[in-house]
Amino acid sequence: MEKKIHLSNFSLVIFGGDGDLAMKKLFPALYFRLENEQIKTASTIIVLSNNDKNSEQFREELSLNLQAQITNPSQKWIDKLCGMVTYCKIELTIPENYLPLKEILTQAKHENIILYYSTPSYLFSIISSSLHVNGIITDKTKVVLEKPLGFDLESFEEVNTVIRQYFQEYQIYRIDHYLGKETVQNLMVLRFANHLFEMAWNAKNIDSVEITVAESIGVGTRKKYYDRYGALKDMVQNHLLQLLCLVAMEPPSILNADNVRDEKLKVLKALKPFDETNIQDWTVKGQYTRGKIEDNFVHSYLEDIDGYNSKTETFVALRTYVQNWRWAGVPFYLRTGKRMEKKYSEIVINFKHVPHNIFPDKVKIDRNKLIIRLQPDEHIDLVQMTKIPGPGGYRYKSISLELDYGASIGEQFPGAYERLIMDVVRGNQTLFMREDEVRASWEWIHSITSNWTKTSQSLKLYEAGTQGPDTHIMEEGHEWNLQKQVNND
Repeated sequence: MEKKIHLSNFSLVIFGGDGDLAMKKLFPALYFRLENEQIKTASTIIVLSNNDKNSEQFREELSLNLQAQITNPSQKWIDKLCGMVTYCKIELTIPENYLPLKEILTQAKHENIILYYSTPSYLFSIISSSLHVNGIITDKTKVVLEKPLGFDLESFEEVNTVIRQYFQEYQIYRIDHYLGKETVQNLMVLRFANHLFEMAWNAKNIDSVEITVAESIGVGTRKKYYDRYGALKDMVQNHLLQLLCLVAMEPPSILNADNVRDEKLKVLKALKPFDETNIQDWTVKGQYTRGKIEDNFVHSYLEDIDGYNSKTETFVALRTYVQNWRWAGVPFYLRTGKRMEKKYSEIVINFKHVPHNIFPDKVKIDRNKLIIRLQPDEHIDLVQMTKIPGPGGYRYKSISLELDYGASIGEQFPGAYERLIMDVVRGNQTLFMREDEVRASWEWIHSITSNWTKTSQSLKLYEAGTQGPDTHIMEEGHEWNLQKQVNND
């Protein structure tokens, strides 16, 4: 059974709280934690937006949204959650408009105030300064920041400087929802609580590491945003690099926020930067053309963004190395893309071949693999060689020992945003990025983008519904793990 830790009352202020993120992720997460009785109805949720509606209208909208988003919802708990919500129509750029927010927070009398910036980062400055001049920010106030935190290193520093004018690092929660996934968090337990794996977790035993985040969807309503960022900045800079850090980090001396983030930072600083000598061989960028996904015709990227002749990449694959003793010479392969054959995310640890084949006929012995599947289902598979039963000598094949993470625990575990929001309430920053982590990731990303420009690296086109363009980044004898067929959700 999940251990319930009842939380003290809090006030959650969601800027842009009627947008997609809040309606599809934040409010369903709050519903489940309320239904679980981890949070109390005495807590307050304040939604700020410039859309013309009142609290009653927003609650009706929220109720319908939760009924659509949640399987078999309880109207009783939906009504309770809606009863916690106050909607304020506000023009966020006018400081005087924040007075009603201050009055609501004063009446609520909660010391634990959480400010959730579900807005574009260019609004962070005016929001923060308006909160400050109205006396809403105290040394106990917390602020949650959604990606993207800047477009590049320079713009990240601008955003970070603005935030640090009003908040100390201990108050800032830079969220990456991938770190809230249970299977991702289990990586540290898998490594550091199981001697079997940790003693083999090094260059002596591991041949390569693959991290794939594949999406079957296109850009949807995010056309303008995505065309500016592309796959590298939208996915690699945060999600994939955070997964790489958890795979490659050294064990922290104790499991707390700063020690974990110290070790992740060491990994980011040890990543081999790109230059003109390796950028062409170690990176591939692509863009999807027309194709079929599950027998449905889909448009090309250029058609999805209304015909503009864009050079933005919708796919990127790259090879990198962590330059330290543990990982010396081990290639890390990262890959992400849109309009790929199916939606899945996985980490594959490819172990080295046995040093000597003792079996007759020298039949090929496949590598052992540890496959950590993050979505659409959460599995851990250990691929190993086994004998096929029967007489007539040794016949053997690779089989997978599969652990269905949810089924093995015997209950439905919390979603990523459920865990992360509750961590903010508790004040636990372990699963959130520190500013030096984000800075180091942008520095490494800059080594890619700057050398793409220097070498005029071209896009490779790939048909929608495939595994992306051909990638030449693999060392000889390496190939991507073949993903089992799964259903998109």
